[in-house]
Amino acid sequence: MSSELRYTANTQQENLFARYTGTGHADITKHEWLVHQQRDTLASIAGHAPLLSFLAIADGEAIGRAKFEVTEKMLQPCGPPPLKDED
Repeated sequence: MSSELRYTANTQQENLFARYTGTGHADITKHEWLVHQQRDTLASIAGHAPLLSFLAIADGEAIGRAKFEVTEKMLQPCGPPPLKDED
């Protein structure tokens, strides 16, 4: 693989990472990646009325309560972040 092609691919990848926050970056941790996935899923549920209605019916609660709980879960969807090792 030529160095020019590698440089172009890396530049395009960095451009995508900068443009779309959910795509992560080269140094993203597993916890950060999972948090992004969970928040995207919860935002989709809260933003689409049929999904929110389905969730509310499945849980047996009001749509407003289901939306509130979904938005509350977005704060820490995967729990607190793990402690970082300081080297």
